[in-house]
Amino acid sequence: MSVLRASLNDMALKKLLPMTQCPDEIPLIYKIGGVVYRGIPSSFCPVVKRTAIDCNITQFTFSGVSPEGVTVCVEGYEYRDFPVTEWVAYFSNATGAKSPIVEDIRIFAELVGTHPVLYHSNGDTCDESGYETYNDAIDGPITVKSSYGLPNANAFPYMRVCTDGVFYNVALGWTGGWFAEYKPISGGVRAEIGQARCHMTILPGETMRSPRVTFMAAGESEDNARNLWRKWYFAHILPRENGKPIPPKMCMHVIAIDGEEFTGATTAVQCLGMQTFIDKGVKPDVWWMDAGWYPCDHKWYTGVGTWHCDYQRFPNGLGDIGDKCRANGIQYLLWFEPERVRPNTEIYDSHPEWLLSAKGSDNYLLNLANPDALKWLIEYINARIDEYHVDIYRQDFNFEPLPYWEQNEAPDRIGAIENLHVQGYLAYWDSLIDRHEGLWIDSCAGGGRRNDLDTMRRAVTLHYTDIGYGNHPIKQKQHRLMFEWIPYFRAHNKSWDNKDGTYGTQNCGGDRYSYHNAMTPALTNSLCYLDSEKYYQYARDMVPIWRRAAEIELRADYYPLTVCRKDPHDWFAMQFDDPDERDGFVQVIRNTLVSEDVYLLKMKAVKPDAVYVFTNAETGETLRLLSAELNKGIEIRLERRTAVLLFYNY
Repeated sequence: MSVLRASLNDMALKKLLPMTQCPDEIPLIYKIGGVVYRGIPSSFCPVVKRTAIDCNITQFTFSGVSPEGVTVCVEGYEYRDFPVTEWVAYFSNATGAKSPIVEDIRIFAELVGTHPVLYHSNGDTCDESGYETYNDAIDGPITVKSSYGLPNANAFPYMRVCTDGVFYNVALGWTGGWFAEYKPISGGVRAEIGQARCHMTILPGETMRSPRVTFMAAGESEDNARNLWRKWYFAHILPRENGKPIPPKMCMHVIAIDGEEFTGATTAVQCLGMQTFIDKGVKPDVWWMDAGWYPCDHKWYTGVGTWHCDYQRFPNGLGDIGDKCRANGIQYLLWFEPERVRPNTEIYDSHPEWLLSAKGSDNYLLNLANPDALKWLIEYINARIDEYHVDIYRQDFNFEPLPYWEQNEAPDRIGAIENLHVQGYLAYWDSLIDRHEGLWIDSCAGGGRRNDLDTMRRAVTLHYTDIGYGNHPIKQKQHRLMFEWIPYFRAHNKSWDNKDGTYGTQNCGGDRYSYHNAMTPALTNSLCYLDSEKYYQYARDMVPIWRRAAEIELRADYYPLTVCRKDPHDWFAMQFDDPDERDGFVQVIRNTLVSEDVYLLKMKAVKPDAVYVFTNAETGETLRLLSAELNKGIEIRLERRTAVLLFYNY
């Protein structure tokens, strides 16, 4: 495996990031009772503690009590193996009365560099406009802000400030609404980041927190900034499976049999489908059961709020399916949506006092700011995981929480319910991980609207969007951003293109082209257990190619080689290169409406004076080229709606 490391030149740039051991120099500003404070002033009688988390991370904890009686605790983290620092702040009330208003909590950084440009995205918009990227010159104030109380909705909590020579990656850990403001200053940019809605008294015994903000500095090029982030993410963020890096996963299921989603699923059909895949040589890594396994009257959303299986369809519970998975070395994934509660379900009937309502909606929000609701959820769902033998817990969130918070808060508590709910959500996930050895979590929220960095510390996102499973140019655009920032994710091998090269929504796939457009670290193989032998043969041919490519993706540097515009008239090409293992691959896709027959492939990171040996993944044909020849480019000739993947070593 490639060594995850930063260069000495990159490490030298850490001095440009916010880090201090002086309480009054902490990069935090806020107001208490209308008074503006920076860091922890001497009047707070600050205490500083230094802790070595491990040989690579040092934590500095600063704490003090304001004249108004608010305890302020700030944690700063300095990484020794990467040019990265992080900050998060906590505000507590240990008095017997509510605090004055605490507001405008912002973590900030002054980023040195000339001609700054902000590279950012609109995240998942639940339509085809999502995952767009923007490059905006910071020649005036720029505000990026998420929507609906969801961190990845209409904004993406991963951004880059590009200057002449230095690139700053900035990411947020906050599973709610947030803002980031960038303003030009002399010699650089000032960034200020915080919770979008923050004007609250803190009640006795409560603690509120800021978003966690991560800063990384990189030099040389934007490619270097991109790949330094990927290295750090693999080393410090991506959860592990029994202590080891999560390998590529092929997910399979029997879905939409006798009903939408899994509303018609039965023990017999699930086990039959699984066994058929095994017998025909396409054994899944993960057996996927999504919405509808609980009582729900053939509409999956009607039963959300009851978290036991439908015993008419699963008379012995779901444990039989979990047992079959384990007997065959397959992981069992099960879907939950615990924060949404529908009328006439278990939680709705038994604990209405835990629910928040919003005008015009028949959904209810389970209020994780309520300690009793949080405690009940922790115990109940942990018991279901044990009972059903679940290996991968999948959590969804298919509605917008902001109206529920806004309509149930007092004028002096703006943002308080949201803040406590976010803390409860993270505590709940921590309980799942703590109580189940080897369990990992799949994060989903009506697509990928909840994949901030605090969530990704605890989960992977196997389902980063609900849009475009079989629309190849849309997927290419989405994958372009995901490979850069959240590099473990999943795609479906579906094809929705028409014979004329345009795109519709027909639910088909499974041919070679669909596999080429799903070369991601995890794959949902859309093969149906009732499919013909032709499609099983496609799977037996293409799955080994996907798996080898996915293994490289999880250790190599990533280089996008084409601009992605979600346009079927465009070529698509990408490269993964591992300089330590001296191997990688390039992939070129001729989309359905490309007019040119030939694409001139120009690779990046070509090592001088090396001999590159390429192997066509499907035909086995080989090609040897010198570095000098590679730098001139390789002519790739393809028919429309075809692709080539070339593994190489040097």
